Amino acid sequence: MRLTHYGKDVLIKVFIVGIIFSMLSIFIHNVFFKFLFAGLTIFFWLFSLYFFRDPERTLPQDYKENQIISPGDGKIVVIEDVINKEKNLFEKDEPLKQISIFLSPLNVHVNRIPMNGIVKYLKYINGEYLVAFNHKASEKNERSEIGIVNEASNQKVLFKQIAGFVARRIVYDLNEGSKVKAGERFGMIKFGSRVDILVKRESKILVSIDEMVTGGETIIAEL
Repeated sequence: MRLTHYGKDVLIKVFIVGIIFSMLSIFIHNVFFKFLFAGLTIFFWLFSLYFFRDPERTLPQDYKENQIISPGDGKIVVIEDVINKEKNLFEKDEPLKQISIFLSPLNVHVNRIPMNGIVKYLKYINGEYLVAFNHKASEKNERSEIGIVNEASNQKVLFKQIAGFVARRIVYDLNEGSKVKAGERFGMIKFGSRVDILVKRESKILVSIDEMVTGGETIIAEL
C-alpha cells in the first residue's frame, strides 16, 4: 500500500506515542489495562496507515480539456448557485455554481488537481473549525483557495481545501504560476474535511447530491 509523504510527520508521532504506550504497558499488572493499551496502540497505528494511503488514480480515457475532475474522494453534499462575495479568480458579485464534497475520516484525503492550467490565484485563510458539512464552513473555516486558468481556452476553476472539526492542518505544495495537470496530487487535508469547487454558472454539472466521487477519476462538470 502506497502512503503519502504528506502524512510522514503524523506517522512518526503516532509511532513514537505507540512505543511509549507499549513501554508503559510493561509496568501495568492489570491484564485488562495491559491489553487496552496494546489494543489502542495497534488501532491508532493501523488507522494512521489507512488514513494516509495514497492509491494510484487514472484519468478517464474520454477526459476532455473543458472537464473538471474531482479533487477529492467523498460525497457530494452541495450543488447550488452562489454569488462570489469577493474578488479572487472570479469577479466580486459574479454568479457561480458551487459543488461541495465532504470527505469523511475513512476517505482517501490526498487532493488532486481538477483541471489542466496554471495557478493564477492562491490564498491561505485562518479560520474556525465548524463541522465540514456545515454550510458556513465554506466562509468561516480554515481553508486554502486555489484558482486555475487554462490559458488555451481561458476557462477557470476555483476550489477550496476546507478544514473540518477534526482536521487542523491543510497541506499544499503549489505556488502562483505553477503549471499543473488534471489528476496530479498537490496536497491534503488531515482528518476529515471538505472541498468546494466553484465554476461559472452556465457550466454543466455531471454529479448529483449524495453521489460518491473519486479524486482524480470522477468528472464533476463541463465548463
